[in-house]
Amino acid sequence: MTKNFKNKLSIKQNNNTRIISGWLVNEEQHKSPHFSVRDKNETICLLVVHNISLPPKKFGGDYITDFFLGKLDVNVHPYFENIAQLKVSAHCLIKRNGQVIQYVSFDDKAWHAGVSSYQGKEKCNDYSIGIELEGADDIPYTQEQYLALAELTQTLQLNYPEIKDNITGHSDIAPQRKTDPGNAFNWKHFYHCLKSS
Repeated sequence: MTKNFKNKLSIKQNNNTRIISGWLVNEEQHKSPHFSVRDKNETICLLVVHNISLPPKKFGGDYITDFFLGKLDVNVHPYFENIAQLKVSAHCLIKRNGQVIQYVSFDDKAWHAGVSSYQGKEKCNDYSIGIELEGADDIPYTQEQYLALAELTQTLQLNYPEIKDNITGHSDIAPQRKTDPGNAFNWKHFYHCLKSS
């Protein structure tokens, strides 16, 4: 066995084991109380891309993490008073620098989709994984985010193969309520990054 082949095999094995018991290995974790146990008979077959920024269109800080953990301080910003009582989460957040933070096991249901439907099947939380990008509908996402999302998507596809042909935006599963990830998200560039990763 050549050294180059060994290296390729090692990388593939590492990618296959990046998720253990629904959790990413070697990524930051903050376990949100806002989740439900996923039915073991439910096949995970959808990846939903979202965006979030707290306060709106402001980046940085730990406010998104605080929000998903139910610990958002309403005294920090007036906007927080309107959302602090909400119980929501995503499986992961990708920050502007490409850092990935996980909040809910992929084997469980994060509360990210709300009232939703994909290809005629309602309750997307039941069978989907939700990824939040730190961003806004009309502000370009960073290259680091595209690369991190592509790498994460590839890892998810290895573990949940039915996701491969089912990647969509929040706006597509809840078009009357949501607009994210918005026009700023370049789907063509994302798929290019995914193909190259």
